[in-house]
Amino acid sequence: MTEIKPFQVMEIWNRAKELEAQGKHIIQMQIGEPDFTAPDPVIAASIEALQQYPIHYTSALGMPLLRQAISQHYRERYRLEVPAGRIVVTAGASGALLIAAGVLVDPGDEILMPDPAYPCNRHFVRFFEGQVKSIPVGPQTQYQLTRELIEANWSEKTRGVLIASPSNPTGTMIAPAEMRAIVEAVHARGGVAIVDEIYQGLTYASAFESALAHSDRVFVVNSFSKYFSMTGWRLGWLVAPEDCVRTVETFAQNAFICPSAPAQYAGIAAFAPETIVILEERRAEFRRRRDFLVPALRELGFSIPLTPEGAFYVYAGIERFASDSEKFALDVLEKAGVAITPGKDFGANQAERYVRFAYTRSLDDLQEGVRRLRKFLASD
Repeated sequence: MTEIKPFQVMEIWNRAKELEAQGKHIIQMQIGEPDFTAPDPVIAASIEALQQYPIHYTSALGMPLLRQAISQHYRERYRLEVPAGRIVVTAGASGALLIAAGVLVDPGDEILMPDPAYPCNRHFVRFFEGQVKSIPVGPQTQYQLTRELIEANWSEKTRGVLIASPSNPTGTMIAPAEMRAIVEAVHARGGVAIVDEIYQGLTYASAFESALAHSDRVFVVNSFSKYFSMTGWRLGWLVAPEDCVRTVETFAQNAFICPSAPAQYAGIAAFAPETIVILEERRAEFRRRRDFLVPALRELGFSIPLTPEGAFYVYAGIERFASDSEKFALDVLEKAGVAITPGKDFGANQAERYVRFAYTRSLDDLQEGVRRLRKFLASD
């Protein structure tokens, strides 16, 4: 546990809440939580379930109706046949990532990951006595691993890779041809690919293609938190190879018993046509926010070599302003009333040069945040 570092974004969040309690108005651009709450059909389904159905344990794999709804979603939206039998409903994407690591990682195993990356992923591997080999990546590779990087860093200890598309913190994606090359390279070495697709529905520049299109041997993690705006419901899923599902189920039974039953009833309604209409309107709103924030930050002097293709983050260089992103983020919070996340949260690769902005606030809030940043940078 001494090797598990605090989640820096939550430290910033806590300080922002302290300042708000003192009466200060903070523009919250640090946390990856949509300002939208669950759509009305989802809330109604949950209320109906609480009123009409007994709320007991479910299967550790999740309710059959929800697993089937997820399978149908893959078929209708992505033209993929993903049998419900391969889908395991989990306590958020974090539960899915923990299960995948528990099933696949033995003591001493090495997992390749890009740097920067979502901070908790390396800890999931460490929980099971594995080791992460962080590979520095930059705009030249979309801040993503490539087949060449994987082949160059593979060793006799390597068990596989953990990648994300779209990515947190950069919002970049792995192109379909590159994803296929990565999966083929990993499988050729007898390894496993865990692919985080929790921002699957939130893409803007190009069509999304799941890693499941390239192999039925990948482990894919997804979530109701981001596209479906259900962060606090703690609901996600894992797609596993068919012959691994029983092992996944055994782990889930022991670790979690089952996901939240009320959340699962709500999750079924997340795929209803009337819900999808609402979610697509929100996706368009996220795109409008991105299209405002990226050029606005560039105008202020932040370096953003790539426009994010998905998720709701901007990974921005601060080299014109400071050499310590943690101090910079705290100064911006205390003096400008804008909460952002230092690059330290996402790895060691030039982390002091970057901060992450989340465009999970209203356009009015983003505009006010930019105004405050402009004033802060002019006076600093």
